[in-house]
Amino acid sequence: MASTSDIRNGMCIEHNHDIFKIVEFQHVKPGKGAAFVRTKLKSLTTGRVLDNTFPAGHKIKEVRVRNYKFQYLYKDDMGYHFMNNETFEQVSLEEKFLDRPDLLQESQEVTILFHDEKNIPLTLDMPPSIEMEVTYTEPGVKGDTATNSLKPATVDTGAEVRVPLFINIGDKIRVDTSNGSYMERIKQ
Repeated sequence: MASTSDIRNGMCIEHNHDIFKIVEFQHVKPGKGAAFVRTKLKSLTTGRVLDNTFPAGHKIKEVRVRNYKFQYLYKDDMGYHFMNNETFEQVSLEEKFLDRPDLLQESQEVTILFHDEKNIPLTLDMPPSIEMEVTYTEPGVKGDTATNSLKPATVDTGAEVRVPLFINIGDKIRVDTSNGSYMERIKQ
C-alpha cells in the first residue's frame, strides 16, 4: 500500500474496482483545513479521464506494471497489432487503448504497459514526438511567416494536423503525440 505522498505521474493505481493511470497531480495545502491531493486519472479499461481528490495520507493500492518495447505492425478489424522487439510475440490492442491511433506509423516503436501479475496489456505509450511528412495542404504564400495563423494539413498516416501557413506539401514536420499538435518543421 502506498499513500498520497508517493503519487507521481504515470503511476498506476487501483481505485473503485478499476485500474487508473495518474495523468496529473497536485498537492494542495490550503491556509485553512486539511491538505489534499488533486489528481487527473485515466481509466486503463475504458479510457475515460476523471478528476479525483484524495485527502492527505490516504492509502492507495499501487498496481505493478511492466513496460515492454513493441513495434507497430498493422491495423485490421481485430484491432492494432504489435510485435515484441525481444520475443517476437504479437499482441493486438483495441482502439480504446490508444490515445492517438491516427498518428501510428508502420514499424514505429511504442511502449506497452502490462499488468505484472495478470500479464494483460493495459495501455500504450507513444514517443513524445514523431516525424511526419505533409501529404496535402493548401500552398503557402511568400510572406506568410509573420502571423500565428494555422491551416489544416494531412500527414502520411492520414491524420489532420494544424500547421503554420508556410508549410507546404512534402515538408517534414515534428508532431507532439500527446495532443497531435505541430511542433516544428524539420530541416532537410
